[in-house]
Amino acid sequence: MKSIFQKYKYMTPKETSANGHAQTFEGGREWEDMYRDRWSYDKVVRSTHGVNCTGSCSWNVFVKNGIVTWENQNHDYPETSPDMPDFEPRGCPRGASFSWYMYSPLRVKYPYVRGELANLWREARKTAPNALAAWKSIVEDPDKAKSYKEARGMGGFVRSNWEEASEIVAASMLYTAQTYGPDRNFGFSPIPAMSMLSYAAGARFMNLMGGACLSFYDWYADLPPASPQVWGDQTDVPESSDWYNSGYIITWGSNVPQTRTPDAHFLTEVRYKGTKVVSVSPDYAESTTAADTWLNARAGSDAALAMAMGHVILKDYYIDNPTPMFLDYAK
Repeated sequence: MKSIFQKYKYMTPKETSANGHAQTFEGGREWEDMYRDRWSYDKVVRSTHGVNCTGSCSWNVFVKNGIVTWENQNHDYPETSPDMPDFEPRGCPRGASFSWYMYSPLRVKYPYVRGELANLWREARKTAPNALAAWKSIVEDPDKAKSYKEARGMGGFVRSNWEEASEIVAASMLYTAQTYGPDRNFGFSPIPAMSMLSYAAGARFMNLMGGACLSFYDWYADLPPASPQVWGDQTDVPESSDWYNSGYIITWGSNVPQTRTPDAHFLTEVRYKGTKVVSVSPDYAESTTAADTWLNARAGSDAALAMAMGHVILKDYYIDNPTPMFLDYAK
């Protein structure tokens, strides 16, 4: 009787033991190459992830055939002083999976315009002598203006092209400048911490137009405006490592482990020195897990809470009992 190995030709034994009990086969392992190729690469590129993040972590990006295959944190940051934790490794899960975002089919690659406005614009451009006249015919018609403004927040975007989108922006800015004055155009350029070139281009354009260039603190939800308003600098000063020199920290409006992931370890490590951390947050956020006290203010009441704190400081240390330390520090 033939053995099952002899019955099927594709399972012909390669080697049989002396007693015939065991047989050794070779081949059929080509599928393993898929796993080996998964981590192969042609070159390594030094880069960072600057899409709405100012962390600027140092990453090694491994490229094969012009495609990013995987990424890994770089470990060559300068050492800090002996009494400070090191900066590295700097990075976050979002950075480690950034290539998925790059090649995602959901990534926006073209300009989009709200459907109602796109229809109005395309109809107006058929008869209007120029783009400015087309925009004027839309915004000065109460029904047309109401139709596209009411659609805001409802989605409904349609694909456009750069020529059409640029023309709409240019026409609307010219109309605003002529009708209400150039200083009624407000613009926001990419933050300088991400790209000074793109930031300067946008800021210079608004300057030449006579418009106002807003600070990115007017747009960010996790950066406090107090520092630039009082001192004139950005809140990137001091850097996150200076948290390690603090004795009392309040996390408020910044969910540090999520929004400052590469530097969050300074916040957790300084607690070993006895530093107290207070988390002001309506929900039990990630930063709350690293706090000694959780002040769970009701959502929408944080402005009143901040004004109350400011009132106590002003009244106790500037009005009722002026304190040189407070006065000198403010000066």
